[in-house]
Amino acid sequence: METLKFIFISLILLSFFGCKKKEVDELQFEKDVINSVFLEVVDSIYMDRRIISPPPPPRFNSETNKVDTTGHRKELKEYWHHRDSIKNDKARILIAVNDLVGKISRFDKELLDENCKKIHCIYDKTKERKSLKFDLIPFKNNKKFDFQYLSKFPKFDTGNYQIYPTPVGSIEISRIQFNKTKTRGILPADASCGGGKCGRGFLIIIENKSGKWKIAKVIHTWVS
Repeated sequence: METLKFIFISLILLSFFGCKKKEVDELQFEKDVINSVFLEVVDSIYMDRRIISPPPPPRFNSETNKVDTTGHRKELKEYWHHRDSIKNDKARILIAVNDLVGKISRFDKELLDENCKKIHCIYDKTKERKSLKFDLIPFKNNKKFDFQYLSKFPKFDTGNYQIYPTPVGSIEISRIQFNKTKTRGILPADASCGGGKCGRGFLIIIENKSGKWKIAKVIHTWVS
């Protein structure tokens, strides 16, 4: 009897630790995939608040009730010169990254329900309850971007740009939903220029081709 009891307890423990190992392996797999596509995601969606404004329009003269183009050509020239100087600047671009890979929000769930079917992904409800710590160490030496955690800039999202250095924008990505074979996935991502003044939301479909994860499609979901 004692032997049967011992075997029973052992089987339960083995099953428990087996499930835990599987969960850890799946989390590590998801983290690895996020690291694989992160730079491509950022390059595809980030917002630079320094060049987000459109070209200045010509002034309207209320006295003549006509458009006044005086000096407008000069203003446009200065505008484009400013944009070009920023684009041609070789200094690293400071991007604030949310400290967490976010759990699936209710808004994202509705979008995922519709788009998951297109890639035959299996919706994992546990990703509505658990976030992951985002590890920026693999990207610390990136030549184009200087990634820092958003928590280092507590006033950035209030529009206080007096802090220095100031991110040009922020990025947040959420948990990935995979298909059964884990060759395709879909993840929500948001980009902001800070201050609650401008932001965009996306669903990003990724796929593994020849052993490398790449973006297959970027779906624009909202803008503010």
